[in-house]
Amino acid sequence: MGRIAGVRVGVHWSVLLVFAVIALGLAQGRLPQTHPGHPAVLYWLTGLSAAVVFFASLLAHEIAHAVVARRNGVEVEDIVLWLLGGAARLKTEASSPAAEVRIAGVGPLLSLALGGVFAAGAWLAARTSAPGLVVEGMTWLAGINVLLAVFNAVPAAPLDGGRLLRAFLWWWTGDRLRATKGAATAGRLFGWFLALLGLLLLMRTGSFGGLWLAVLGWFLIAAATLEGRQAELRATLTGVPVRDAMTADPVSVQAGLTVERFLSDPLYRFRHSAFPVTGDGGAPVGLVTLEAARAVRRERQAVVTVGDVMLPLAEVTVAPPDEGLAELLPRIRPGGAHRVLVMDGSRLVGILSASDISRTVTWLMNPGPGRSGRA
Repeated sequence: MGRIAGVRVGVHWSVLLVFAVIALGLAQGRLPQTHPGHPAVLYWLTGLSAAVVFFASLLAHEIAHAVVARRNGVEVEDIVLWLLGGAARLKTEASSPAAEVRIAGVGPLLSLALGGVFAAGAWLAARTSAPGLVVEGMTWLAGINVLLAVFNAVPAAPLDGGRLLRAFLWWWTGDRLRATKGAATAGRLFGWFLALLGLLLLMRTGSFGGLWLAVLGWFLIAAATLEGRQAELRATLTGVPVRDAMTADPVSVQAGLTVERFLSDPLYRFRHSAFPVTGDGGAPVGLVTLEAARAVRRERQAVVTVGDVMLPLAEVTVAPPDEGLAELLPRIRPGGAHRVLVMDGSRLVGILSASDISRTVTWLMNPGPGRSGRA
């Protein structure tokens, strides 16, 4: 969607589903029940408007996280709105429990403030004899923002309350890893509670709300489990530089090479699934995967070049060889086949893949004779 306050903002396609559910629920449910007798078009206009403002409120919630994070020295990757709300993805972690509290706490506080603003707007609209549908829409927005604030304040990862719990445990124990594990455990327990409650409601009433609670619960369980594992992984890799895990001097592909030559040359076909792409001067300009090349129609492969199908360097994670693996992990982008190009200045010196990281973790966790590992 572009950038807001300097932060890249995107929307997942699943937002359309939630948008439709909210608009439909208001236009065909709540609004006709509370204010009958209006034309259907007015119900739909009010419902659609409320859905738009709701997602703007979600975006404001995440932007608040991003702005406070940057003020506390934490780099922000982007903000993505999706099926279950939004997420501000951070490249690095907070430097102290106090910074964690500021970053995590601002989101629920802003949602609570927005709830108050919409509640005051609904009251003023009612006092000035504004149309009932306008009052009802603002009342719904007030309630949903307060609900968003309360739900996010639950002390369970990955919710904002889970971040606050982690900050407290971090301050109490002085151990960030133990604090993260504690917040992740709380997140899994809360997720199981929501999933079981949702399934119970679904079996007894067949309501959509029960299904939604179950889905939300499963999401929290998965997200909390992943967060705990990532924390353990970062702890294991602390102090290990990228150069110790990367594949040095990787085979590269010229940007001007045709896709047909690229796919037919055994040098590329049988070694890896992704390759750095270099320009005329030998400097890296992107990353190409065999999957992207094979997606080109056969009759076009003789004229389409590797440069046409590669991921440009701006969309690939790049790291210096001395960067710590633990610090790099949060920066690895989903694109680029999960590869990292390792560059010493403008010179390509290596490539890092998920298998390289996995091999390094195995080496650290299971040291051989004469080597010392970390548990």
